[in-house]
Amino acid sequence: MTQLSHAEASALIKGQHGDPFAVLGVHAADKGLIARAFIPGAESIEALTLAGKSAGRLAMIDKAGLFEGKLSIRKPQPLRYRAANAAGEWIVGDPYSFGPVLGPMDDYYIAEGSHLRLFDKMGAHKISHEGADGIHFAVWAPNAKRVSVEWDGRRHLMRLRRDTGIWEIFVPDIGEDEPYKFEIVGPDGELLPLKADPFAFRSELRPATASITTAPLAHHWQDEAHRDFWAKADIRRQPISIYEVHAGSWQRDDNGNFLSWEEMADRLIPYVVEMGFTHIEFLPITEFPYDPSWGYQTTGLYAPTARFGSPEGFARFVEGAHHAGIGVILDWVPAHFPTDEHGLARFDGTALYEHADPRKGFHPDWNTAIYNFGRREVLAYLVNNALFWAEKYHLDGLRVDAVASMLYLDYSRKAGEWLPNSEGGRENLEAVEFLRRMNKELYGHHPGVMTIAEESTSWPKVSHPVHEGGLGFGFKWNMGFMHDTLRYMAREPVYRRHHHDDITFGLLYAFDENFVLPLSHDEVVHGKGSLLNKMAGDDWQKFANLRAYYTLMWGYPGKKLLFMGQEFA
Repeated sequence: MTQLSHAEASALIKGQHGDPFAVLGVHAADKGLIARAFIPGAESIEALTLAGKSAGRLAMIDKAGLFEGKLSIRKPQPLRYRAANAAGEWIVGDPYSFGPVLGPMDDYYIAEGSHLRLFDKMGAHKISHEGADGIHFAVWAPNAKRVSVEWDGRRHLMRLRRDTGIWEIFVPDIGEDEPYKFEIVGPDGELLPLKADPFAFRSELRPATASITTAPLAHHWQDEAHRDFWAKADIRRQPISIYEVHAGSWQRDDNGNFLSWEEMADRLIPYVVEMGFTHIEFLPITEFPYDPSWGYQTTGLYAPTARFGSPEGFARFVEGAHHAGIGVILDWVPAHFPTDEHGLARFDGTALYEHADPRKGFHPDWNTAIYNFGRREVLAYLVNNALFWAEKYHLDGLRVDAVASMLYLDYSRKAGEWLPNSEGGRENLEAVEFLRRMNKELYGHHPGVMTIAEESTSWPKVSHPVHEGGLGFGFKWNMGFMHDTLRYMAREPVYRRHHHDDITFGLLYAFDENFVLPLSHDEVVHGKGSLLNKMAGDDWQKFANLRAYYTLMWGYPGKKLLFMGQEFA
């Protein structure tokens, strides 16, 4: 006779039980131990120890696949089940017979917002736990009624760590290359669209959107000389010339397909060396669903996009660049995220990663959601991501996208469309704190890595240290230089003598920040035309003007950046 109430049995079968670990798995009973398991499709099951010895047979207590039975073992331990039906037998690991993986110190630091190894704890990790190999899943969804790893949403219901709102489960006997999502029931009982893992380290190739289990990055790094040089160097006083690349269109193969990371390494790295650049800066290569976004609407901040191959392939590319003396910079997008249903938007049925009020949580320029930088867990998610790319992939820098949109609450908004800060101003104080924290942690843990702000306003001390009241960036894009000098070069020479201030004005502030002079993708997109077409004159004069302009740029204070294709002059 089962001790399980009808209500609990019904909740388990429907996948609605709030605490499946309290009833499934191994539990104490009168004069021994019992086990309960929910295995739909099974007609009979036998409990086995991890060593393969029989621990007793379980009786079916509901034809939906719910079983219960006494065990012959004396101490609680992990189990597997030999399940059978008319079609045959199969072995099932029991995740509910295993203890938690996360510990109280994880809870403490996560709740405090100071955990700097979240990428080692959250997401899907291949581990050995209590004598079995498998995958540990962990996801933050504090307002959810139920979360399960979705293959069959009624099974693999996760354990809630109430102090942090993190759900976790260790699923034994599964390995790499398994696609998965999270099935989440929101606070109102609504079943949400399946969600990809915010900490996924690998994802399916679009248009598929599932996350994929993967082993820890197995790359054996041998780039110590490169990293040691930059860690000891004063980056501000090193010659830096950046080649900005959109990985999907720099070159294609003979069939018009994207190059793999290996093919890109064979072609791009020697070319960059030959052209005299010191760094490659990739437009975002974190996973994103929509090709025309160029990667700026990312749904997977921790996963290199599957368009160009595996995470290991990207690691090999980075090391190949380092061996050639070339640094690799990632265009990083912590300002906003798309509202695709499988992504972060309303992740647990509430505005979790974003602000609920669209006056703070919706970006009118890009129709995207804005991160809630004031929430400790969101801040930690983003700070950890910056640390992740520097540590796991040995990246040399992050170019932080759309910083101006983060700093101002009224960015691209009319009166009445934004909310002032706690002091009544338009500055986003929470974003300021995030940027300072990110830079402080990144430079503190990885001194050879640089951060570059795409910041188009006159916000003071963007590239000054945090302890001096700055935002802590290493460099800032000099948008004023680019606009003024391109306007000058577009004029016919006969008129330029009246506008020499376009050339000289920038020198008044050239040393206020550590500047990068950007001739970036932004200057040639959306029908703006090439730099060549921005020059005055006929064809040969355009080329001559562009060469003269590059001479001016290379002699002007600041690091240099050219978007791919602009090197032809």
